[in-house]
Amino acid sequence: MTLTYMKNGETLSLDGETCIGCGACVDVCPHAVFRIELGKALIVSRETCMECGACARNCPVGALSVKAGVGCAGAIIIGKLRGTAPDCGGGSCCNSTTSCC
Repeated sequence: MTLTYMKNGETLSLDGETCIGCGACVDVCPHAVFRIELGKALIVSRETCMECGACARNCPVGALSVKAGVGCAGAIIIGKLRGTAPDCGGGSCCNSTTSCC
């Protein structure tokens, strides 16, 4: 089964020039959004990205960026309750070094 998320990786970006092809993003991504091809990471499945931020937190050269939490179930629920964009509530989970996702 393939899951898709509300924002579909909308905030995910990869700087191909900076990428060193280490594969950390491939290793930590829970939904196989990336693969290494010709020595560089590629986004191959943006629609399955849940924007958890694991890839960006583990990229040793900062080639990836994502607004972590926008696809997080906890953030979505809090945002709906508040009538705002998805938000984990003051950095208590998705915006910290640990994640609720």
